[in-house]
Amino acid sequence: MKRRKNISYLSFTVPFCYRLSDKNSDGYIPAFRFEFLTPLYDFIMRWITRESVFKPDLVRQMEIVKDYKVLDLGCGTATLTILIKKACAEAEVVGFDVDSKILAIARSKTKREGLTIEFNLGTALCLPYANNSFERVATSMVIHHLTRENKILALKEIFRVLKPDGELHIADFGKPQNILMHFPSLVIRRLEEASDNVKGLLPEFFQLAGFEKIEELGKYMSIFGTITLYKMCKCELS
Repeated sequence: MKRRKNISYLSFTVPFCYRLSDKNSDGYIPAFRFEFLTPLYDFIMRWITRESVFKPDLVRQMEIVKDYKVLDLGCGTATLTILIKKACAEAEVVGFDVDSKILAIARSKTKREGLTIEFNLGTALCLPYANNSFERVATSMVIHHLTRENKILALKEIFRVLKPDGELHIADFGKPQNILMHFPSLVIRRLEEASDNVKGLLPEFFQLAGFEKIEELGKYMSIFGTITLYKMCKCELS
């Protein structure tokens, strides 16, 4: 079930964005599709998607250094956000999500870890950040929640907020790497907007958004299908 959110405050903080207060235009689906599953988010992600394996690899490929500003888009309960901050304490790390309930969990986890991380509420289609704000943007298991049109719109927003030569790093469902992964992929693409992921179309969408030097850096088997790590660049002359 899709959910409507009142986030009209974005029309004041980012005047160039269209209003989203009357309709949730990003086609947002709550964590695991239903709100009552939100408290189980960490447990399910840990044991079913193997996030303890692929998220540390995603952080390593980001090569974060001192003074970088890093955005975790669709941060959920901040598992990845916390890993990013721990990888480079001197970096400025921002978590961003459309779900206020899941952000409350993220803030609680961050406080327990004794870390300083900024969290913002909003939609991926209208990021409340200036052009050229971040050296790195990461997003994990988010893109498959969006329709095809909104995948591309969100990627264009990420492109906008990245600095020249900045990089986008993604972990999400991809084309099955073997016959074993083919069957669970048939299920997940019917549950959410993951069909384009499973068909291997994401690299085309990355190009449409303006990204270059697109690479696949890892593939991981999970109960729901293949999870692929992507890396791409907003090249300086773009």
